[in-house]
Amino acid sequence: MTKEDYYNQGMEFFSEDRLDEAIDAYRKALREDPNYADALHALAVAYANKDRLDEAIEVAKKLIEVSPEDELAYTSLSIFYQRKGLIAEAEHISAKARTLGWKRELQAKKEAGKS
Repeated sequence: MTKEDYYNQGMEFFSEDRLDEAIDAYRKALREDPNYADALHALAVAYANKDRLDEAIEVAKKLIEVSPEDELAYTSLSIFYQRKGLIAEAEHISAKARTLGWKRELQAKKEAGKS
């Protein structure tokens, strides 16, 4: 199976609330490609849904390393920190997500102005 097959299998398991099986499938996808951003994000969310917040945070940090411009990665990490009660960390990461959002909006406005 390909990394995409494992990822899709994980998404099916996740949608059925079979979180342990989803986690296993995402981890198999990541064995194929440790930098597979979609699988990293899905794995982080699955861990968070099982209240395994330390693992969710670690995976979200890896996702940010892999996709430093991914606004949703920062937002997810902020939520995980907040759920763990790490409010200062959550606010810091949330600010980064907002900054990325503003940059994206400015870029879109620039590109729209060129047309």
